[in-house]
Amino acid sequence: MGLSLIEGFTKSLAMTVLSEIGDKTFFAAAILAMRHPRRLVLAGCLIALIVMTILSVLLGWAAPNLISRKWTHHVTTVLFFIFGFWSLWEGFTEDGEAEELKEVEAKLDADWKAGTGGTKGGSKGDNDLKKQQRPFLTQFFSPIFLKAFSITFFGEWGDKSQIATIGLAADENPFGVVLGGIMGQALCTTAAVLGGKSLASQISEKMVALSSGVLFLVFGLQSFLSAVGES
Repeated sequence: MGLSLIEGFTKSLAMTVLSEIGDKTFFAAAILAMRHPRRLVLAGCLIALIVMTILSVLLGWAAPNLISRKWTHHVTTVLFFIFGFWSLWEGFTEDGEAEELKEVEAKLDADWKAGTGGTKGGSKGDNDLKKQQRPFLTQFFSPIFLKAFSITFFGEWGDKSQIATIGLAADENPFGVVLGGIMGQALCTTAAVLGGKSLASQISEKMVALSSGVLFLVFGLQSFLSAVGES
């Protein structure tokens, strides 16, 4: 139990960090933190990612109870190889280092202009004062918190990192996968919020894609060589 917990934790942590650094939600958190209170952005993004991780692990944990463990093991192995080659292909065919950052920034800029179009001069100070006077808990249900939560949650839904987490939870200790996933999400999101655009712009999307591709292939090979009962 202890060894399987550690293995699930380390695999989930490594996969999450390499999948989330340079991801759209990472860039979105960095840009949002430049324009809004960091604690609200961090809370919204992090809670969304924690909820997504727990849901994904629950789906992965339930899969072997609905389908033969042998089949879930084989499906997980195939998924690791697919995501590995997919990530390598993205890395080798990447045209620019900051394309995804620019895409996310352009989308958030459009939303920002649409949302602040009616705000003028002196009203900004009034709005900031009102935000500071809000009770602490109600701030976490403000439009900023909800925006950070929704952008992150729906941005991650159906992403290959989510599907890989489901597959990992089906083949490894689910508690270890949850802990590793949450730890990885916390590290990446905190780095994005504190580092902002200056950190995000320094990240090589090409190297992240190649590194995650190699990691997925290693997981796939390990899963292929291991017996179903050992996972």
